[in-house]
Amino acid sequence: MKIAMLLVYFLVMISVGIYCRRHATNVHGFVLGGRSVGPWFTAFAYGTSYFSAVIFVGYAGQFGWRYGISAMWIGIGNALLGSLLAWIVLGRRTRIITQHLNASTMPQFFAQRFHSPSLRLGSSIIIFIFLLPYSASLYNGLSRLFEMAFDINYAVCIITMSLLSGIYIILGGYMATAINDFIQGIIMLIGIIAIIGALLSFQGGFSNALFELSHISDPTVSSAPGIFTSFFGPEPLNLLSLIFLTSFGSWALPQMVQKFYAIESEDSIKKGTVISTIFACIVAGGSYFLGGFGRLFSDQVDVAANGYDSIVPTMLSNLPTFFMALAIVLVLSASLSTLSSLVLTSSSTIVMDFCKQTFTKKANDKIQLSLIRLFIILFLIFSTIIAIVQYNSNVTFIAQLMGISWGALSGAFLAPFLYGLYWKRTTSAACWFSFISATSIMTINLLFRATLPVFFQSPVNCGVFAMLFNLVMVPLVSFLTSPPEKEVVNNAFSCYEKETTAHLKDTLGSN
Repeated sequence: MKIAMLLVYFLVMISVGIYCRRHATNVHGFVLGGRSVGPWFTAFAYGTSYFSAVIFVGYAGQFGWRYGISAMWIGIGNALLGSLLAWIVLGRRTRIITQHLNASTMPQFFAQRFHSPSLRLGSSIIIFIFLLPYSASLYNGLSRLFEMAFDINYAVCIITMSLLSGIYIILGGYMATAINDFIQGIIMLIGIIAIIGALLSFQGGFSNALFELSHISDPTVSSAPGIFTSFFGPEPLNLLSLIFLTSFGSWALPQMVQKFYAIESEDSIKKGTVISTIFACIVAGGSYFLGGFGRLFSDQVDVAANGYDSIVPTMLSNLPTFFMALAIVLVLSASLSTLSSLVLTSSSTIVMDFCKQTFTKKANDKIQLSLIRLFIILFLIFSTIIAIVQYNSNVTFIAQLMGISWGALSGAFLAPFLYGLYWKRTTSAACWFSFISATSIMTINLLFRATLPVFFQSPVNCGVFAMLFNLVMVPLVSFLTSPPEKEVVNNAFSCYEKETTAHLKDTLGSN
């Protein structure tokens, strides 16, 4: 049953890639699908890029174990702040200005908005480097589940996943990923609801599972009784940091923001806001809710020996074959949807914003498209190598890899992107300050973690600090540096100030 469901899944994904080849005949169509993607596809693409095996296996397992049921606040924060508020604040404005500036990627936005080609080069390098560890974390979560279900070697799982994602991305580009994201999103919705129901039923229902969880204690975490069923859990401050990073951090992740570039119309943005929020509430809320019951399986889990990443796979191993097969397809869907988004974003960025500006200035559309496909292959190879090396090293937690990646990208881009959309006074110097400071903070965390104060040893806390620090420093640096040219700024913001004549059918009086 497991193998049959996987074969059907693989066949559907590849068929979609073949079908979408007609949309991927030029760079614009390959990267953005011609800016004609509807609300359902865009909302599901946003949600499936947001939530992956990193969430379902890594974060849900680790933070469900640490915080208990209160971990569900992370999912609620992701739905309300990372989806609903992100669509309201960024969706329409991003779509309008990127079309006006003819920007297909985030580096192109920085270059056009701030009239600075160097920002384009710098941001493209940051994106390519820091998306690699994120993609490696996706392999980790999925491969652990496959090892448990099929007893397949870790490297074989990773290579199979790379090949599958590579085939349909290279064939169909953004449109193939959008359609597959929609299919994968439906699988994720159905799967998470069914798996939660099945696991709770084996624990005697929700009330009994909650009752059993309330009697579990861990002196190393807290001496308070029933701490894992409490409202805010044993570590409210760390929980708040995690909510902040995983919710507001998504606002500046290139693979997330780029979904707004491709949406079709004003009406699609309104519908997409609602659809994306509901999707996030079910998938993210459900994942952390499921992980919150991880300690009920403490007699089967050896966290000290196998790490937090083994918690959710161990929980799923108790399910009947059908639900186990569904869980495998669910995690595979979550992983491939996010991986395809990361690969496409990184590869298109490095070609269009780095190579095009340095080595291949005279490359035509056909050559650029071939280079993007080549870099898709290279990105998958590099991320596969990192994942295998990471698996055999001391870095065993998915959350660490994701925290480093999110912290660097969100810390570097959140403030420049947000202020760049809304504030004319933002300067290119402030953008460079944000880029350098955030990547430096996360690099220090990666290389010298043991020597840092306890709070900053966590990549999550460092990422939150980088985001907050630059939200304060970008306007400060902007005020202290020369203002941007008025002509450049007015041209960028003119798309928000167009006058439109409205015709009235009836009027009452002269007014």
